[in-house]
Amino acid sequence: MGNFFWGAATSAHQVEGGNHNDWSEFEKTRGLEQSGRACDHYNRFREDFDIAKSLGHNAHRFSLEWSRIEPEEGKFDEREIQHYRDVIATLRERGLEPFVTLWHWTVPLWFRDCGGWTLKESPKY
Repeated sequence: MGNFFWGAATSAHQVEGGNHNDWSEFEKTRGLEQSGRACDHYNRFREDFDIAKSLGHNAHRFSLEWSRIEPEEGKFDEREIQHYRDVIATLRERGLEPFVTLWHWTVPLWFRDCGGWTLKESPKY
């Protein structure tokens, strides 16, 4: 295939489940269907990547869930950081090139509550 990447893409909020971010709160307040555990990719990523490999994929684009990594302003969860390191290692073990999306729509509640992207200072986060 050379330099051609063939794969799939996921969004943490849509596939991982168990999120606690602005969108999961929106789902509750609007009476919408809650994402809950979604398809539980958070716990099943190895199996999911085995399937992707069996389909001939050589790449995978995924997002990091900021609310997992930094659940409170300035407090980083090393366990969650390690989880995403494990995701990247698992992709590479299967010959899948990881493409990481740093932000895919959702934000931690603390960031939303302080004004989110409307803040002039938001790029520092």
